[in-house]
Amino acid sequence: MGSGKSTPVTVEKKPELLDKAWRNVVWDHSTRTDLMQYLQDYKPTIDSVPQARILLIGQIKAGKSSFFNSINSIFHGNITNQAGAGEMETSMTLKYRTYQVRAGRGGPPLAFLLCDTMGLEGREDGGMKLEDFVSILKGYVPDKYQFNPAQPMKADDCQACSTLALKDRIHCVVYVIDATTIGIQGMKNKIGEIKKITNSADVPLVALLTKVDKACPHVEKDLTKVYRSCYIKDLIYRAGGSLGIPPSNVIPVKNYYDEIELNDTCDILLLMAMKQMLNFADNYLENYEVNTE
Repeated sequence: MGSGKSTPVTVEKKPELLDKAWRNVVWDHSTRTDLMQYLQDYKPTIDSVPQARILLIGQIKAGKSSFFNSINSIFHGNITNQAGAGEMETSMTLKYRTYQVRAGRGGPPLAFLLCDTMGLEGREDGGMKLEDFVSILKGYVPDKYQFNPAQPMKADDCQACSTLALKDRIHCVVYVIDATTIGIQGMKNKIGEIKKITNSADVPLVALLTKVDKACPHVEKDLTKVYRSCYIKDLIYRAGGSLGIPPSNVIPVKNYYDEIELNDTCDILLLMAMKQMLNFADNYLENYEVNTE
Protein backbone atom coordinates (compact mmCIF):
# COMPACT_ATOMS: atom_id res chain seq x y z
CA MET A 1 0.00 0.00 0.00
CA GLY A 2 1.14 3.56 -0.62
CA SER A 3 2.08 6.03 2.05
CA GLY A 4 -1.03 8.12 1.30
CA LYS A 5 1.08 11.17 0.50
CA SER A 6 0.41 12.86 -2.82
CA THR A 7 3.31 13.73 -5.07
CA PRO A 8 3.55 17.51 -5.56
CA VAL A 9 3.01 18.67 -9.13
CA THR A 10 5.88 20.71 -10.46
CA VAL A 11 4.77 23.57 -12.65
CA GLU A 12 7.44 24.73 -15.03
CA LYS A 13 7.91 28.46 -14.64
CA LYS A 14 7.56 30.37 -17.88
CA PRO A 15 10.83 32.15 -18.75
CA GLU A 16 10.70 35.92 -18.40
CA LEU A 17 13.44 36.47 -20.97
CA LEU A 18 13.98 34.59 -24.21
CA ASP A 19 17.48 33.32 -24.91
CA LYS A 20 17.43 35.08 -28.26
CA ALA A 21 15.65 38.22 -29.43
CA TRP A 22 12.68 37.46 -31.70
CA ARG A 23 13.23 40.66 -33.69
CA ASN A 24 16.81 41.46 -34.64
CA VAL A 25 18.17 44.88 -33.76
CA VAL A 26 21.80 46.02 -33.71
CA TRP A 27 22.01 48.36 -30.73
CA ASP A 28 24.88 50.63 -31.69
CA HIS A 29 25.43 54.24 -32.72
CA SER A 30 25.82 53.37 -36.41
CA THR A 31 22.27 51.93 -36.44
CA ARG A 32 20.97 55.22 -35.06
CA THR A 33 22.97 57.17 -37.67
CA ASP A 34 21.69 54.98 -40.54
CA LEU A 35 18.06 55.32 -39.39
CA MET A 36 18.35 59.10 -39.11
CA GLN A 37 19.85 59.25 -42.60
CA TYR A 38 17.05 57.08 -43.96
CA LEU A 39 14.40 59.43 -42.53
CA GLN A 40 16.28 62.51 -43.79
CA ASP A 41 16.49 61.03 -47.30
CA TYR A 42 12.90 59.73 -47.32
CA LYS A 43 10.54 60.95 -50.06
CA PRO A 44 6.98 59.66 -50.69
CA THR A 45 6.65 57.43 -53.75
CA ILE A 46 4.27 59.84 -55.55
CA ASP A 47 5.60 63.23 -56.66
CA SER A 48 2.30 65.04 -55.98
CA VAL A 49 2.63 64.11 -52.28
CA PRO A 50 5.41 66.22 -50.72
CA GLN A 51 5.00 64.78 -47.21
CA ALA A 52 3.58 61.48 -45.94
CA ARG A 53 0.83 62.15 -43.38
CA ILE A 54 0.87 59.89 -40.33
CA LEU A 55 -2.18 60.21 -38.05
CA LEU A 56 -1.71 59.41 -34.34
CA ILE A 57 -4.85 58.33 -32.49
CA GLY A 58 -5.47 56.61 -29.16
CA GLN A 59 -6.66 57.11 -25.62
CA ILE A 60 -5.74 60.02 -23.36
CA LYS A 61 -2.21 59.78 -21.87
CA ALA A 62 -1.19 56.98 -24.26
CA GLY A 63 1.72 59.07 -25.58
CA LYS A 64 0.63 60.50 -28.95
CA SER A 65 2.06 64.00 -28.44
CA SER A 66 5.07 62.55 -26.61
CA PHE A 67 5.94 60.44 -29.66
CA PHE A 68 6.15 63.55 -31.85
CA ASN A 69 8.19 65.34 -29.18
CA SER A 70 10.55 62.36 -28.97
CA ILE A 71 11.12 62.16 -32.75
CA ASN A 72 11.53 65.94 -32.86
CA SER A 73 14.06 65.76 -30.01
CA ILE A 74 16.23 63.25 -31.90
CA PHE A 75 16.54 65.52 -34.93
CA HIS A 76 17.01 68.64 -32.80
CA GLY A 77 19.76 66.95 -30.81
CA ASN A 78 18.15 67.79 -27.47
CA ILE A 79 14.91 67.14 -25.55
CA THR A 80 12.02 69.25 -26.89
CA ASN A 81 8.38 69.67 -25.88
CA GLN A 82 6.78 71.40 -28.85
CA ALA A 83 3.51 69.44 -28.66
CA GLY A 84 1.67 69.70 -25.33
CA ALA A 85 2.01 66.42 -23.45
CA GLY A 86 1.18 65.50 -19.89
CA GLU A 87 -0.79 63.38 -17.45
CA MET A 88 -4.14 65.19 -17.37
CA GLU A 89 -7.35 63.12 -17.11
CA THR A 90 -8.79 64.91 -20.14
CA SER A 91 -7.13 65.30 -23.52
CA MET A 92 -4.41 67.96 -23.63
CA THR A 93 -4.77 67.98 -27.43
CA LEU A 94 -7.96 69.89 -28.19
CA LYS A 95 -6.95 70.92 -31.71
CA TYR A 96 -6.00 68.95 -34.78
CA ARG A 97 -2.29 69.61 -35.29
CA THR A 98 0.06 68.71 -38.10
CA TYR A 99 3.67 68.76 -36.90
CA GLN A 100 6.76 68.99 -39.06
CA VAL A 101 10.11 67.56 -38.03
CA ARG A 102 13.15 69.46 -39.26
CA ALA A 103 16.60 68.10 -40.01
CA GLY A 104 18.31 69.94 -37.15
CA ARG A 105 17.61 73.42 -35.81
CA GLY A 106 16.53 75.65 -38.67
CA GLY A 107 17.04 72.78 -41.12
CA PRO A 108 14.67 71.81 -43.94
CA PRO A 109 11.46 69.96 -42.99
CA LEU A 110 11.55 66.19 -43.45
CA ALA A 111 9.13 64.58 -45.91
CA PHE A 112 6.56 63.47 -43.34
CA LEU A 113 4.01 65.07 -41.03
CA LEU A 114 2.87 63.69 -37.67
CA CYS A 115 -0.79 64.58 -37.18
CA ASP A 116 -2.01 64.75 -33.57
CA THR A 117 -5.65 64.45 -32.53
CA MET A 118 -7.87 64.74 -29.50
CA GLY A 119 -7.77 61.55 -27.41
CA LEU A 120 -10.32 58.78 -27.93
CA GLU A 121 -12.67 57.78 -25.13
CA GLY A 122 -14.94 54.77 -24.72
CA ARG A 123 -17.96 56.97 -24.03
CA GLU A 124 -19.94 58.03 -27.08
CA ASP A 125 -20.08 61.62 -25.82
CA GLY A 126 -16.36 61.87 -24.96
CA GLY A 127 -13.14 62.40 -26.90
CA MET A 128 -12.77 62.66 -30.65
CA LYS A 129 -15.84 61.77 -32.68
CA LEU A 130 -15.63 59.02 -35.29
CA GLU A 131 -17.14 61.48 -37.80
CA ASP A 132 -14.14 63.76 -37.17
CA PHE A 133 -11.83 60.79 -37.67
CA VAL A 134 -13.39 60.17 -41.10
CA SER A 135 -13.05 63.88 -42.00
CA ILE A 136 -9.36 63.84 -41.02
CA LEU A 137 -8.71 60.72 -43.14
CA LYS A 138 -10.26 62.41 -46.18
CA GLY A 139 -8.17 65.55 -45.75
CA TYR A 140 -11.07 67.82 -44.79
CA VAL A 141 -9.73 69.02 -41.42
CA PRO A 142 -7.31 71.96 -41.44
CA ASP A 143 -4.37 72.36 -39.08
CA LYS A 144 -5.37 73.92 -35.73
CA TYR A 145 -9.03 72.95 -36.14
CA GLN A 146 -10.65 73.07 -32.67
CA PHE A 147 -12.37 69.80 -31.76
CA ASN A 148 -15.81 69.88 -30.17
CA PRO A 149 -16.35 66.69 -28.11
CA ALA A 150 -20.10 67.33 -28.14
CA GLN A 151 -20.43 67.71 -31.90
CA PRO A 152 -18.42 66.58 -34.94
CA MET A 153 -17.21 69.02 -37.57
CA LYS A 154 -19.87 70.21 -40.03
CA ALA A 155 -19.02 70.48 -43.69
CA ASP A 156 -19.33 74.28 -43.62
CA ASP A 157 -16.89 74.48 -40.67
CA CYS A 158 -14.07 73.58 -43.06
CA GLN A 159 -12.86 76.00 -45.70
CA ALA A 160 -11.44 73.28 -47.94
CA CYS A 161 -13.99 70.49 -47.73
CA SER A 162 -14.01 70.18 -51.50
CA THR A 163 -10.31 69.30 -51.38
CA LEU A 164 -9.73 65.61 -51.71
CA ALA A 165 -6.18 65.80 -53.05
CA LEU A 166 -4.06 62.78 -52.17
CA LYS A 167 -1.46 64.99 -50.49
CA ASP A 168 -4.05 66.18 -47.93
CA ARG A 169 -5.30 62.72 -46.97
CA ILE A 170 -3.93 60.50 -44.22
CA HIS A 171 -1.56 57.83 -45.54
CA CYS A 172 -1.13 55.75 -42.36
CA VAL A 173 -3.08 55.59 -39.08
CA VAL A 174 -1.18 54.78 -35.89
CA TYR A 175 -3.16 53.64 -32.84
CA VAL A 176 -1.04 54.55 -29.80
CA ILE A 177 -1.41 52.11 -26.88
CA ASP A 178 -0.07 52.45 -23.33
CA ALA A 179 1.70 49.12 -22.61
CA THR A 180 0.98 49.43 -18.89
CA THR A 181 -2.79 49.36 -19.45
CA ILE A 182 -3.09 48.07 -23.05
CA GLY A 183 -5.30 51.16 -23.49
CA ILE A 184 -8.27 49.38 -25.07
CA GLN A 185 -10.54 48.79 -22.08
CA GLY A 186 -14.06 49.96 -22.85
CA MET A 187 -12.96 50.81 -26.40
CA LYS A 188 -14.05 47.64 -28.21
CA ASN A 189 -16.87 49.29 -30.16
CA LYS A 190 -14.83 52.33 -31.19
CA ILE A 191 -11.85 50.18 -32.15
CA GLY A 192 -14.15 48.03 -34.30
CA GLU A 193 -15.49 51.14 -36.05
CA ILE A 194 -11.98 52.55 -36.57
CA LYS A 195 -10.88 49.26 -38.14
CA LYS A 196 -13.91 49.31 -40.47
CA ILE A 197 -13.21 52.91 -41.48
CA THR A 198 -9.50 52.34 -42.18
CA ASN A 199 -10.26 49.13 -44.09
CA SER A 200 -12.89 50.90 -46.18
CA ALA A 201 -10.43 53.70 -47.00
CA ASP A 202 -7.55 51.19 -47.59
CA VAL A 203 -5.46 53.13 -45.06
CA PRO A 204 -2.93 50.94 -43.20
CA LEU A 205 -3.39 50.65 -39.43
CA VAL A 206 -0.32 50.34 -37.19
CA ALA A 207 -0.10 50.15 -33.38
CA LEU A 208 2.54 51.96 -31.35
CA LEU A 209 3.08 50.29 -27.97
CA THR A 210 4.43 53.00 -25.64
CA LYS A 211 5.87 52.90 -22.09
CA VAL A 212 7.33 49.41 -22.57
CA ASP A 213 9.94 50.21 -19.91
CA LYS A 214 7.17 50.68 -17.33
CA ALA A 215 5.43 47.46 -18.39
CA CYS A 216 8.41 45.10 -17.86
CA PRO A 217 11.12 45.42 -15.16
CA HIS A 218 13.71 43.72 -17.39
CA VAL A 219 13.12 46.30 -20.11
CA GLU A 220 13.18 49.12 -17.55
CA LYS A 221 16.68 48.02 -16.49
CA ASP A 222 17.86 47.48 -20.07
CA LEU A 223 15.82 48.71 -23.05
CA THR A 224 17.77 46.44 -25.42
CA LYS A 225 15.91 43.48 -23.85
CA VAL A 226 12.60 44.67 -25.34
CA TYR A 227 12.59 41.86 -27.93
CA ARG A 228 13.70 39.27 -25.41
CA SER A 229 10.93 40.06 -22.90
CA CYS A 230 8.23 37.35 -22.99
CA TYR A 231 5.78 39.81 -21.47
CA ILE A 232 6.35 42.49 -24.12
CA LYS A 233 6.06 39.87 -26.87
CA ASP A 234 2.74 38.75 -25.37
CA LEU A 235 1.54 42.38 -25.24
CA ILE A 236 2.44 42.87 -28.90
CA TYR A 237 0.41 39.82 -29.92
CA ARG A 238 -2.51 40.85 -27.68
CA ALA A 239 -2.53 44.40 -29.04
CA GLY A 240 -2.48 43.08 -32.61
CA GLY A 241 -5.36 40.71 -31.84
CA SER A 242 -7.44 43.49 -30.26
CA LEU A 243 -6.98 45.76 -33.28
CA GLY A 244 -7.29 42.97 -35.84
CA ILE A 245 -3.82 43.57 -37.27
CA PRO A 246 -0.78 41.24 -37.50
CA PRO A 247 1.90 41.47 -34.76
CA SER A 248 4.30 42.81 -37.39
CA ASN A 249 2.18 46.00 -37.38
CA VAL A 250 2.74 46.53 -33.63
CA ILE A 251 5.86 48.52 -32.73
CA PRO A 252 7.16 48.97 -29.15
CA VAL A 253 8.81 52.25 -28.11
CA LYS A 254 9.82 54.30 -25.12
CA ASN A 255 9.06 58.01 -25.48
CA TYR A 256 11.21 60.60 -23.74
CA TYR A 257 9.43 61.72 -20.57
CA ASP A 258 11.63 62.64 -17.60
CA GLU A 259 15.03 62.47 -19.31
CA ILE A 260 17.15 65.54 -20.01
CA GLU A 261 19.55 63.82 -22.42
CA LEU A 262 19.04 61.63 -25.50
CA ASN A 263 20.32 58.04 -25.60
CA ASP A 264 21.01 55.78 -28.59
CA THR A 265 18.90 52.79 -27.46
CA CYS A 266 15.74 54.85 -27.02
CA ASP A 267 16.42 56.69 -30.29
CA ILE A 268 16.85 53.44 -32.25
CA LEU A 269 13.41 52.13 -31.18
CA LEU A 270 11.74 55.47 -31.96
CA LEU A 271 13.45 55.83 -35.36
CA MET A 272 12.65 52.22 -36.28
CA ALA A 273 8.99 52.92 -35.49
CA MET A 274 9.02 56.04 -37.66
CA LYS A 275 10.65 54.15 -40.54
CA GLN A 276 8.04 51.40 -40.36
CA MET A 277 5.20 53.94 -40.39
CA LEU A 278 6.64 55.49 -43.56
CA ASN A 279 6.94 52.05 -45.16
CA PHE A 280 3.21 51.54 -44.52
CA ALA A 281 2.44 55.02 -45.90
CA ASP A 282 4.37 54.09 -49.06
CA ASN A 283 2.27 50.91 -49.34
CA TYR A 284 -0.87 53.05 -49.28
CA LEU A 285 0.48 55.41 -51.95
CA GLU A 286 1.61 52.51 -54.17
CA ASN A 287 -1.82 50.85 -53.86
CA TYR A 288 -3.52 54.16 -54.68
CA GLU A 289 -1.38 54.55 -57.80
CA VAL A 290 -2.18 51.00 -58.97
CA ASN A 291 -5.92 51.47 -58.36
CA THR A 292 -6.06 54.75 -60.31
CA GLU A 293 -4.10 53.60 -63.36
